[in-house]
This record gives sequence, C-alpha cells and structure tokens, in this order.
Amino acid sequence: MNVSEHVEAQLNTLPTKPGCYLMKDEDGKVIYVGKAINLRSRVRSYFHANALLNTRTNHLVRRIADIEWILVGSELEALILEMNLIKKYRPHYNVRLKDDKRYPYIKVHWADPFPKVTVTRQMVQDGSRYFGPYTSVWAVHQTLDVLRRIFPYLTCDRDITGGDERACLYYDIKLCNAPCVGAVNQAEYRQMIDDLCSFLQGRTDPIVSRLQLEMEQAAEQLRFERAAALRDQIRAIESVVERQKVVSTDYIDSDVLALARSNGDACVQVFFIRGGKLIGRDYFLLENAADAPDATVLSEFIKQFYDQAPVVPPQVLLPQEVEEANIIRQWLSQKSSTQKVEILVPRGGQQQELIQMAAENAAETLTALKSQWETDRHRQEQALAELQEALALSAPLNRIECYDISNTQGTAAVGSMVVFEQGVPKKNLYRRFNIRTVSGPDDFASMQEVLTRRLNRWKATQEAELAPGKKPDQAFSRLPDLLIVDGGKGQLGRAVTVLEQFELLQQVPVVGLAKQNEELFVPGLPNSILLPRHSQGLYLVQRIRDEAHRYAITSHRSRRTKTGLASRLDTIPGIGPARRKALVSQFGSIEAIKSAALEQLAAVKGITPELAQAIKDHLE
Repeated sequence: MNVSEHVEAQLNTLPTKPGCYLMKDEDGKVIYVGKAINLRSRVRSYFHANALLNTRTNHLVRRIADIEWILVGSELEALILEMNLIKKYRPHYNVRLKDDKRYPYIKVHWADPFPKVTVTRQMVQDGSRYFGPYTSVWAVHQTLDVLRRIFPYLTCDRDITGGDERACLYYDIKLCNAPCVGAVNQAEYRQMIDDLCSFLQGRTDPIVSRLQLEMEQAAEQLRFERAAALRDQIRAIESVVERQKVVSTDYIDSDVLALARSNGDACVQVFFIRGGKLIGRDYFLLENAADAPDATVLSEFIKQFYDQAPVVPPQVLLPQEVEEANIIRQWLSQKSSTQKVEILVPRGGQQQELIQMAAENAAETLTALKSQWETDRHRQEQALAELQEALALSAPLNRIECYDISNTQGTAAVGSMVVFEQGVPKKNLYRRFNIRTVSGPDDFASMQEVLTRRLNRWKATQEAELAPGKKPDQAFSRLPDLLIVDGGKGQLGRAVTVLEQFELLQQVPVVGLAKQNEELFVPGLPNSILLPRHSQGLYLVQRIRDEAHRYAITSHRSRRTKTGLASRLDTIPGIGPARRKALVSQFGSIEAIKSAALEQLAAVKGITPELAQAIKDHLE
C-alpha cells in the first residue's frame, strides 16, 4: 500500500516510549485512538502486509493522513489517557459503547440533610451516591417505582423543618414518610435512604433483620400503626428479593460478562451478583465491532463500562481471556481503591454456568433487538410511503426537515430545525436559530427569518464547495425532500414566500401542520389533507412535529435562563461582557455563583478578589 511521504516520515520518527497515538484523516478528524508500550513498534505494525489483510485495518490505514502521539510515563497512564481520548473524539474505527454518554444513573443526594433520589446522566464529585449505569431511562424509572413503594423518599422542594402544618398527598398514599411534618426525624429519614442504597447494592438481609427488630419493639410499645408500616415494608422487600436468583450464600460480589455477536452487531450481557444473589442484569451494545476479535471487544467494553460505573466489584468473570488483562486488573483495583479486583475466566462449576447463562441471555437479547430493528425499519418505510402518496410526491422522502418557534411574550425567541432521515431523527443535524430581527411575539415573522437564514446557509455551502479546503455544514448542504412548518396556513404562507424568494418552491415540497386536527396544508390546494387516524404516516408526522416543538422549547428555556443570568450580572459594577461570559461558562447559574466561595470566584479569569467580594455582596 502506498503511504504518503508525510506519514512515512512520521513512522520513521516515532519514539520507542509508552504513549497514545491518534490517527487522523485528511480533514484532521481523529479516526482511531490507541496506546502502546512502544509507540514506534505498535504504530508501524498497522502498515505491515499481514495487518492489511484485515478488512478493518485496511480501511483504517487507507484513510490515515496524519499521526499524532502523546508520551506518558507508564502503561497504566497510557490506558487511562486512551479511554479519555476515545471518550472525547469518539473515533470511527474504535470499538465503542453505543451512546455511552447518554447512560442514566440513580443519584442519591447523600450530602443533603434530607437526601432525595433523582435520575442523572452525569456523575460529579458532590458527595452523592450513584448507582448504574442503566441502558435506558425507562429502566431507571421502573426501578425507582419499586424503590419508592419500599422506601418512600422525598420528591418535593419543601424546606424540611419538621414544623409544617400538613403533609402532601404522597404521605396519604404512602409514597412519602413526611419529614416535613415531623412524621420521621432526620436520623430516621437518613437511615431509610441508607437502606435504599444498601437495597440497590443487594444488601437486603441486614435491612430486613433490623426492620423486624424495630417492628417487634413498636408492637411491644403498642405503636401498632408503626409496626404495620414496618411489616408492609418488610413484605415489599421480601417480594423483590424472592424474584432474585440465589447463586450461593458464600459467593463473593461479582459481575459476570458474556458476549454475543451477529452480522457485525455485538452485545455484552452483564449479571450483577451481590450478597450471593443475582440482583440485576443489563445489556450493552457496541459500535464498530464487526471485524474486531472477541478479546478486543470484551477488553474495550470493560474499560469503557467500568470507567463509568460508580462501583467495581472484587471479581469480574469473563468467558475468555482479554487483551491487556494485567494492566486492566491494575486499573480496576486502583479505581476500586478499597479492594483488589480479580479478572477470572472460569473453566467449570457454577461460575462457568453463570457465564453460559449470561451468553444465552446476550444472544437472545441481540436476536430480539434485531427483530425489533427490522419491525421499526418496516414501519418507517411504510410511514414514508404513506406520506409520499398522500402528498402526491414523485420523489422518496429521504430527508424531512421541520421548523417551530418558541418564545415567552416575544422574549428570547428561538426557532428550531430538526432533521429526520429515512424516518429516523438525526440529532447531529439539528440546529437552533436565535431570533434577531423580530420584536414582540410574532411567530410568522420569526419563521420567515429562520427559513431565510437556513436557505442562505444552503446557498453559502453551494459556493463553499467550489473553494478548496472548505467543508460544508452537513445540516445545511442539502435541501429537504419535504419541509414541514408547525402552525398551519399562516406559517405555510411565510414558508412559501421564502421558497419563492430563493426560487425553490418547485424544488422543495412544503406543508403546514395545524395542531388542532393534525391537518396538512399544501400550497395551491383548497382543502387540507387528513391522514388516516391510525396510519404510520400520521404517527411519523406527529413524531417529527413533537421533536421540533421539544427542541424549540428546550432551546428557548436555555436562552431565557442565560438572558436572565446575564441581565443580573450586567447590573454589577465591573462586570462587562468578557467577565460575564467567563462567569456564565464557569458556573452556569446565579445560584451556583451565589453559593461559590470567594476563592472560586477569584479563580475565574478577570475576576479579582475585590470584584469577587462585590459579586457576592450584590447577589446576596
């Protein structure tokens, strides 16, 4: 294979020390990240004839236009840096957890006097306890529904003093134990939340034993209502525990991993063994695993999964040996900090049976998912065909764009653009437009501004294609096969005006969607089009419209929050645009700035200790 002179020169000057390497394409995009004890030997190996027989490696090497490397002090440092670089760049040729940045966690706000339980997608060092990651928010909320019936934790925003006159409805339906009215004190409430955490960790026996003792004491003291509540709590815990498979009473805490693969797809099933019981299981999909060996896929999964996991058990069971097992074991033990972590490949007995069971579950999960994907694909094709037929369009609807406007009495107005390709949302192509030229709550004029700016960007990308070295924005470089504006006839009229201005009315089909009866208005037709009530075409249009509305509302709230924050900061003497921007970037909200220490404020660029004190005084 021919290698450019630039890459050849880099291969000849690579150091023989440990570090990470980043391979880039001709656009400077990172397409692969790796690590090595000897950078020169490892990177040059990709260009050997034997390595190029692998389809994946061959495709990678053909795209390499530049190689960058970072030296580190040890193999462990290289592993940690590699994980951070993969997380940052999400390179195309690395095996990665699918949508790994989106995995939700259960967060217990342990640092608060009366801790709440919430769902989050980000772990921060704020004294909270985290459990997960889970593969979906639905799975988290299903877990929380069970938890709240057993451990009725707070969900309101009351300032808990214990002196409120009345509790809310949740106390009456036994979904809150009402510390607000002193039904439980702070110590009792925190004990319950600690029990909740133990429950999530699979430690139920000590909880049940203590609750049984408390129930007996309450009965002896003739506190029968309290005893009955404890009895119900014990029964609820035991009901959940009964559904957990008992593995072995002397079994140490372990995670059991198994891999299933089919036509390029890879699924890892994880069984969580805690306190001798199988307390839960979850599956995770991986991208870019088609041509990677099983050992590589498992190795990459372990690194990315446990980098996110808040807890590492003392034992991880695998179906086979993995690459870099020793260094991964060292990293996991360091991450655990309280115990040495072992990575084992069982050869027989009950541990091997668990591996087999996990493998069977992984295979069944992958089969079910592929069947679901096929069903979804059929529905999308049916929806697009129905919509194309209803609108009498000759070309297939590969790309649909939808626009919506959101504002509050004309302030902080934002227009949203969402893109669906083949009936599927392409969130990397979503764009928002802060309205610049419209005063007051004029949605029609705002829509006209948004569409005008969008098509101006399209024109610019057409011209940019002629200029060397410029890459057009994929969100604007193509015209839609169908343009939808949310708002019916009025908004449709503004869309038609803009398309005529750009001489695109005959090229870009456009419809207006009225909310009340889900009517589609088409230019030149006297009557609206009503899609069948239960048609896939209508469901698709509603989904696209709802997504445009959601994105517009989210963008508007974000802008409104920032505008409010900026306006309060602008009233502080000495805070100009640059310092305001630095504060907003660092803290994100007025409350965060108010609660920050003087040292934290003074650490922001441009903020002196005197100015930090002035900020605190002004906001308080």
